[in-house]
Amino acid sequence: MIIKILRKVLILSIIILPLMIDLGCKKQPKCGCGKDMLFELDRTQARVYFSESQASFSPIDNPYATYYFCNPGEMQSQLADYKSGDLLLVSGRVYWNCSYMYQQSNYSYSYSYGMMYKVYDIQVSEVTTNLYGK
Repeated sequence: MIIKILRKVLILSIIILPLMIDLGCKKQPKCGCGKDMLFELDRTQARVYFSESQASFSPIDNPYATYYFCNPGEMQSQLADYKSGDLLLVSGRVYWNCSYMYQQSNYSYSYSYGMMYKVYDIQVSEVTTNLYGK
């Protein structure tokens, strides 16, 4: 009789114990401009490429990363004095790029390539001339 009760308690504890222990789950970062900020850039040297409707850059210290402007229209006045491809200093808040996040979640990729190549969105606050060495 006692063995039957202990067996039932053991079975119930196996079922109920995982429900009582909350291991939680890691919050997935939200992607896109204005969502979960990853980090801030402050006067980072980068090659800035732009047209009338879009702008992006790759930092000098990580040419495998691409940052797309969230606000290219607002930055056109600051970019008007430069040529596309100029070395400039960029500041702003950085977010995950949604298409990059969806692409990475849909297939497995080469570890070495995936660790280097990243795509971000950036709410640019300032673009200035790089006067280092001039």
